[in-house]
Amino acid sequence: MLRIWVSGTALTCLALLLLTVLFPHGSIAMILLASILLGLASAGMSASQARAMRRSVETSLELSARQVRVTLDTLQRESSRLEAILSSMVEGVVAVDPLLRITFVNRAFAELMGIALPIEPGVPLVQVARDHALLDMCSGVLASGQSQQKRLVLASAGARSFEVQVAPLTGDSHRGAIVMLYDVTDIERLERIRRDFVANVSHELRTPLAAVTGYAETLLEGALDDAENGRKFVEIILAKARQLNNIVTDLLVLSSLESGKPPLPEAISLRESIEGALRTVEPVAKTRGVRLVCGPIDNSSVLAHELRLEQVFVNLLENAIKFNRPDGEVRVDMARSNGHTVVRVKDTGSGIPSRDLPRIFERFYRVDKARSRATGGTGLGLAIVKHAVEQMGGSVSVESRLGQGSVFTIALPSAENNLSANS
Repeated sequence: MLRIWVSGTALTCLALLLLTVLFPHGSIAMILLASILLGLASAGMSASQARAMRRSVETSLELSARQVRVTLDTLQRESSRLEAILSSMVEGVVAVDPLLRITFVNRAFAELMGIALPIEPGVPLVQVARDHALLDMCSGVLASGQSQQKRLVLASAGARSFEVQVAPLTGDSHRGAIVMLYDVTDIERLERIRRDFVANVSHELRTPLAAVTGYAETLLEGALDDAENGRKFVEIILAKARQLNNIVTDLLVLSSLESGKPPLPEAISLRESIEGALRTVEPVAKTRGVRLVCGPIDNSSVLAHELRLEQVFVNLLENAIKFNRPDGEVRVDMARSNGHTVVRVKDTGSGIPSRDLPRIFERFYRVDKARSRATGGTGLGLAIVKHAVEQMGGSVSVESRLGQGSVFTIALPSAENNLSANS
């Protein structure tokens, strides 16, 4: 009888040892094993000993079960939190298994690829993103287990540029990979604009500076004694110096618009602003034989900055005059639309090619470079117009067709509507 009791005790101790060492947090297998061992141990014990041992084991099992529930709840919360974070990211995220089948996709990735959510798990990635470079990256990461990072232009995402990072899940390529897409299209556009600006401003300054330097050297080398040519050279130097001054002035204005704190808009008479701009450009229009026509302008007010608003109209009118045909016409009209006052400046010039329309508001961008410089422009007028109008809470757009002229449209918030809304 003692040997049977010892044997039962040994089995019980073995059960507890397995509970403690092999299954510290509890599991179904642990519960089953403990139950079997408990039954075997109980066979060699008295009824009271078996009940005591059963209570002890049941207590341990209940404690382990609670620990398992706590662990599972914690894992579920962490999983939900991680999924919420990935889903709310602005970067596109997609996870794939070793066969390149989608296991997770966030909203940003779905929007980039133009697919609807939810997406069924197991859909092949190639059905969503038909870009061989991206698929090759994923295959390479799954084969090597090493992360990769490249800049790709994805046709399936509207030919936008992305910094693509692919990494194996938990360092094991057999468990799949995760792909993250960082949209760098706008960054690339800004980098291109910056490069173009540096190149353009260097060129714009170099050309008049070269003329000033060349004619000044000619004068110093003996042309000062030539009264006729000497005066001509000085006039060229003066013209180029004024051109340089205009470029620098426009650059300072543009810099002020981009970085300075804008003044508070106030109610400005639209008629007075347009009439002032027309008086300013009238001599240039007469010289070039261009008619200025102003449609009905009521005595309405817009929320704007007085000096900037007149400068906007002057820049638009000067462009319409300079790039017009002989005996052409520039017309100014006004209308109202959705709480905004709309002003249109229409010319009868040669028009703007459609390929150039998206870029004409960029700094130093010229449709006809030779003609622009011949007319004395700085290449910054439309950039100033765009920034000034947007700073006043308005918008500017252009419509143009070759051979039929152009129409520049400015929409500014009406002072009457905004003042009544705020009162």
